[in-house]
Amino acid sequence: MDNAAPKKTCCESIRDFFTSAKFLIYMGHALSTWGDRMWNFAVAVFLVELYGNSLLLTAVYGLVVAGSVLLLGALIGDWVDRNPRLKVAQTSLLVQNSCVILCGILLMAVFQYKDQLASMYNGWILTTCYILVITIANIANLASTATAITIQRDWVVVVAGQDSSKLADMNATVRIIDQLTNILAPMLVGQIMAFGSHFIGCGFISGWNLCSMCLEYALLWKVYQKTPALAVKGGQKEQDQELKQLSSQRELENGQTPEESSQPLMTDGAVARPSPSTKETSCCFQVTEPLRTLKAGWVSYYNQSIFFAGMSLSFLYMTVLGFDCITTGYAYTQGLNGSVLSLLMGASAIAGICGTVAFTWVRKKCGLIRTGFISGVVQLSCLMLCVASVFAPGSPLDLSVSPFLDLYSHLVGDRGALPEADHSLTRGLTGDILSGNATMAPLEELPPLQSYMSVGLLFAGVIAARVGLWSFDLTVTQLIQESVAESERGVINGVQNSMNYLLDLLHFIMVILAPNPEAFGLLVIISVSFVAMGHIMYFRFAFKSLGTRIFLCCSPEQKAIDAIVDCPSLPTTV
Repeated sequence: MDNAAPKKTCCESIRDFFTSAKFLIYMGHALSTWGDRMWNFAVAVFLVELYGNSLLLTAVYGLVVAGSVLLLGALIGDWVDRNPRLKVAQTSLLVQNSCVILCGILLMAVFQYKDQLASMYNGWILTTCYILVITIANIANLASTATAITIQRDWVVVVAGQDSSKLADMNATVRIIDQLTNILAPMLVGQIMAFGSHFIGCGFISGWNLCSMCLEYALLWKVYQKTPALAVKGGQKEQDQELKQLSSQRELENGQTPEESSQPLMTDGAVARPSPSTKETSCCFQVTEPLRTLKAGWVSYYNQSIFFAGMSLSFLYMTVLGFDCITTGYAYTQGLNGSVLSLLMGASAIAGICGTVAFTWVRKKCGLIRTGFISGVVQLSCLMLCVASVFAPGSPLDLSVSPFLDLYSHLVGDRGALPEADHSLTRGLTGDILSGNATMAPLEELPPLQSYMSVGLLFAGVIAARVGLWSFDLTVTQLIQESVAESERGVINGVQNSMNYLLDLLHFIMVILAPNPEAFGLLVIISVSFVAMGHIMYFRFAFKSLGTRIFLCCSPEQKAIDAIVDCPSLPTTV
């Protein structure tokens, strides 16, 4: 008799895929990311609109968000490590969406009654509303950080199991979802605000987060049920074993049997912990505990075998060569309108998707660590176009103008003390940029640039470099996933987020110090230098792991060796 299992029909295979834990994670991530992208895009617009077309509130919000993650990233990761997976995911999900909903309702009230609030108590009520909006939005961002660490850095690893290829495919799919939502979500909420109003936009985002919160909660529960391994957390299991052994030893010393001593261990379904010493219960000890946790997290991050790989990824955040507000603002000064920029952003997203797909293919052919090295070479090669744009025709670079001209004039108020810049290059911007009173003049009223070669080379390099950037990001992400112990995934990824935000904060400070377009070429050169330093760090990590084999093509025997070396936490025998 043939005991082989019958083959599944096409309908059964499709049904199994759509009910699998992997697909449910994709759906939950898509819903979460869509809501995040809409909110992150809209909150900046809302704050600019509320403060009279000034960038002050937006700058304060960005500074608060970056500073909070920088200071609390390790603590958030430690909280993720110390608690059960389902509890962490559900709590962070509820806090994140509840804060966005509350913030949306508060913004709706401010938009509706702004004039009345401004006249009450000399405007202090309105100022309090601004503070509440920024505070609640910051809490939502911290909860979003916890959700990202939990799902993308932990749940995905557990669902993929021991299959490195499956983990790479899941990471790549998550990145593709990120790229698509980066384009579509801002477009949707932008159209709603354009054809409706900011009041309607706030209501739509609040309603979306309310509905998505319920769906994401259900999807998380389904994934948890379909993946029994999520119920077991390595660090907690080891901790419980140690507590049981310690308690048994103490009870045996008191003359009790192991059976008697095991009874008081379980109280209301929880493991009874040993009574802390007087030192541990002191007020000073409890107050300083977050500081010790923060220090321990950074020390643990430094001691990881993938330390230089993580640092290399952080250094890529110290750049103006991305599609953020800085690059967009510079593009406006060079005569590119919104329509052209939207097309460039679409091309950037397509390049990112290509890099994501290339990552899975190159990793199978060359191994994980070697993929990061190849991605770095590709990114740096493309960024040479950006360096060339600094010296190409049409570049506003002018070394005779002080990079700190706009900053000096804002602080001192005397432009005559420094050489006068040719402000015809600052196309379309009038008013005081730093005070937030800048306005965009119609581009058709401005004289055309002599050449678009410089800005063309700049964006060609930025877009092409996204292929290597996203492939490199996926490489480092998977290295952290595979190399960090399960009990430390949260805190290590929390510190990694803090490092990313630190370098991102430094790049904004760099722009604040030299905001005029004549100095943008210097910022480009500094950015490429930091990217190069990041990849040098990764090369050190890769060379330490593979040696000279990093330059060799993979034979079948070489792949077998790389399968061991690609996970630096495992002992190597080569």
